[in-house]
Amino acid sequence: MAESPAALPFLPEQPVDTPWPTTEWPAGILPAGAVAARVHSLLDGAFDADPAGDLGVTHAVVIVQGGRLLIERYAPDFGPEVTCRSWSMAKSITQALVGIAVGDGRLDIHAPADVPAWRGAGDPRGAITLDHLLRMSSGLAWIEDYIPGNPSDVIAMLFGEGQDDVAAYAESVPLAYPPGTFWAYSSGATNIVAHCLARALGVDGPGMEAFMRERLFGPLGMTSAEPRFDAAGTFIGSSFCFCTPQDFARFGLLYMRDGVWEGRRLLPPGWVDYARTPTFQQANVEPDSDYGAHWWLNMAGPASFSANGYEGQHIVICPDRDLIIVRHGATPTATQPAVKAWLRDLAGAFV
Repeated sequence: MAESPAALPFLPEQPVDTPWPTTEWPAGILPAGAVAARVHSLLDGAFDADPAGDLGVTHAVVIVQGGRLLIERYAPDFGPEVTCRSWSMAKSITQALVGIAVGDGRLDIHAPADVPAWRGAGDPRGAITLDHLLRMSSGLAWIEDYIPGNPSDVIAMLFGEGQDDVAAYAESVPLAYPPGTFWAYSSGATNIVAHCLARALGVDGPGMEAFMRERLFGPLGMTSAEPRFDAAGTFIGSSFCFCTPQDFARFGLLYMRDGVWEGRRLLPPGWVDYARTPTFQQANVEPDSDYGAHWWLNMAGPASFSANGYEGQHIVICPDRDLIIVRHGATPTATQPAVKAWLRDLAGAFV
């Protein structure tokens, strides 16, 4: 197995007097002077940008520092009460749900994944673990292409022949590489994880939604969360959990606070640092980025980590600045580096 890079620095010691936005966000004050000028300039550029430009269209930005809402800005037809598509930010929510089950003793991420279709004698897929799936290193053959007309497993799974049972579609593909030896981004991997989680909990679609609300959304005050399920009852954890930008920021704050909320531990000890520990990387990873366990790393500078989604959806967490940036928009796939550069500039304004 290829070696993993060194882990990111541990999360800093958490403040003891942090406010909690379970019911509403405490207001903060954007630092005056150069910081405010730089932040407003970057926001003006994002919201006034030419839709045909590299950044595309920005729908919403929420900035939280020290657990307080500093600034939020919305495009026409968007606002604090409007829910936004998660796209692949849902993968990080799935990772949180797995962590809760791990803390309950329901799942072992290093044991073979509980997939009945892989139990046949001699099936090499039987060696795949949830850790492999969470780290996108299962070795399963998968084409993650978002361009209509191109060969694409993700489009077939979400919108074509696999849409009624996304997990079954993903579980049916063959192995292309030995598990744990090759990194390849796969929305199918996440839906397999979601299926394994439901099996471990012994729940159907409504039961899974109840679990999500009782153990994650409810405690955080994420009242807007709208997870979507396929016809087989599987949470489409790869792509579909609608939320307001403020609620996405609440989810980010849970990870900033190391899985603790209002003094209560929701995620098991070490789970956030597990998410932030880089997986070994191959040449096909995004430039200047690393991948942990269903979280992207270094998107807005060293030690940052983020939930990323198609067309430039982001929950960026910068522990060294106690800073969270949520961005929702529509950026062309070909110009995604423009969003990363913009996020780095915005986070850098707070140094």
